[in-house]
Amino acid sequence: MRVLFLVQKEQRAILDRLYEGIAAHCECDLRWLTSEEQRDLRGYFRREVDVTRYDRIVFFLRFKQEVRQVGFIRSLPNLVILEHDAYQNYIPCKYTGKFSAHYRKLPWARVITSGFMVTERLRAEGFDAVFVPKGYDQGLVQGLGRERDIELAFVGSTKSVAYSGRKALLDELAKVEPLLVTRTKSGEEYCATLNRIRFFVSADVGMGEYMIKNFEAMACGCVLLAFDQGAEENRALGFEDMNNIVLYRGIDELRRKLHQLREDSALADEISRNGQTLVEQRYTFHALGKAIVDALQAPLRARAAPGLLDRVRSWIGA
Repeated sequence: MRVLFLVQKEQRAILDRLYEGIAAHCECDLRWLTSEEQRDLRGYFRREVDVTRYDRIVFFLRFKQEVRQVGFIRSLPNLVILEHDAYQNYIPCKYTGKFSAHYRKLPWARVITSGFMVTERLRAEGFDAVFVPKGYDQGLVQGLGRERDIELAFVGSTKSVAYSGRKALLDELAKVEPLLVTRTKSGEEYCATLNRIRFFVSADVGMGEYMIKNFEAMACGCVLLAFDQGAEENRALGFEDMNNIVLYRGIDELRRKLHQLREDSALADEISRNGQTLVEQRYTFHALGKAIVDALQAPLRARAAPGLLDRVRSWIGA
């Protein structure tokens, strides 16, 4: 399968090995688009792309740039959209409902999303949605077997509006527990810090799916204390409370389970080992690359022939 894979050149997350995992399982033409190129997809395609060469054209671009150019995007054949932020469609934020509105204009496109229940909700709305979860970069993040001298911590951002629930929970927990909230550089410093943490507090409150950080913490051997995203999400991922992860719905439950694990270090060690084994087997970027290529294989829905309005929009770049 010949795949044109368009990704963001300037991106906060380091996803190189996910791209390598995809390229390992198909004939992949990977292009890194600058912000300027993403703002003018019509011009980029006109200059740089022969769409007839590809069986699939995959977008993993900034959503706000996609929605501004839907007239042109509607003209592209064999379109698949890879999206890690579609959970924002269903939470209170500036993008509430906007993913659905965008996909309604592209009813023949396949959408690969990273939340199981997000995917189910999109499918219920009639979209060709496929679930491939988030994971972690097995080359950058792994257990190092070091002493864990930080008992309880969170590493990451709390500033985005989408993370308001995360910040509120962490602030509340810090009032009653010795919680470290910090940020690090990506790469070695981040991995080294995770390997110092005994209990990692994940607070993806109200997001409906598990962010990359959960898989990274488990891969580094932390005992992951994660805000519970629901039975269906957990079942799809193989998350089992007090076996390979520690799930909680509020501060009281988190503290109760944390106290139990402090008293029973053998149980904590077992949860750590089981969680690490799970993500190493199923959620490396290498494994997820294959899953994404598998999701590209099935025939796409038939695309309606472009009408006059579509042709005009494509021509003006609307």
